[in-house]
Amino acid sequence: MSADSKSSGSALVPSVGNASPARTGVSPSRTCPVISSSEPEERVKKKRTSTWFRNPDSRFWRTVRAVGMLALFFTAWGLAVRISHSDLFPTPGNVLRGIIELVQKGLLFKYIVASLFRVTWGFTLAVLIGVPVGLLLGWYTRAFQAFNPILQILRPISPIAWIPVAILWFGVSDAAPIFLIFLASVFPIAVSAIAAVQNMQPVYLRAAQNFGLSRGELFRRVIFRASLPQIITGIRIALGVAWLVVVAAEMIAVNSGLGYLIIDARNAGKRYDLVVAGMVMIGFIGLILDLLVRQLEKFDEVRWGYARR
Repeated sequence: MSADSKSSGSALVPSVGNASPARTGVSPSRTCPVISSSEPEERVKKKRTSTWFRNPDSRFWRTVRAVGMLALFFTAWGLAVRISHSDLFPTPGNVLRGIIELVQKGLLFKYIVASLFRVTWGFTLAVLIGVPVGLLLGWYTRAFQAFNPILQILRPISPIAWIPVAILWFGVSDAAPIFLIFLASVFPIAVSAIAAVQNMQPVYLRAAQNFGLSRGELFRRVIFRASLPQIITGIRIALGVAWLVVVAAEMIAVNSGLGYLIIDARNAGKRYDLVVAGMVMIGFIGLILDLLVRQLEKFDEVRWGYARR
């Protein structure tokens, strides 16, 4: 084929890269449709908005359900007081005014700090002692056989039953409620740790043996991490019990805290608005503490042990 034929053939076929709208006869609007960069963003935003609004399990609807139920509860409470014509039991408005009065006098924050101080010390000691003891008793069968009868004898005894003994040993001081909180918390934590080790899947131990882990590494990297989900559950239960016990102990063993606020308000002129105000604050603080502990479930070392729906 000659050079003239090549040049003529190439002239008949226009190159794609150099093709112009005039040669192809196609309008620019058809070949190069112009899409605004803001359109995809607007579509994504609309999609996200419709998703959380239409999904009944979204965070928005969970919040709406919780707030709606609280509003219904307080409404029913106020109506029940008005229908019964009770002069002693306060309405939600009276309780709110009582909380404001405690804030203005500087007592509410003082009593909350006192209660949280005792719970923090007693609960921390229970975790530091209960978790290692539970792991050891769950791993060593002979130690479990020796100490389990003592554990099961002491565990059913109510912490409130220990109040006279705590006052006898520690007097009317912060040490008495801290001791009671420790007793109330250490047994649920230890029992949950024991059960977590004893119910651990053998495949974890066989894998650790194949990698040749030492005894210390086995405890730190396998046994402890495999037991964490059940230990966290025991810690949640123990924290709720500890918060209950500190209120009961403060009614008898000390002269400060939310428990003392309740018993003092009842004795000083039957201020039941302050009594219920103390009860409401106990409930809200307990809710906040439980939400804080549940944040531990989001760590990767613990999250695998919880089913997500």
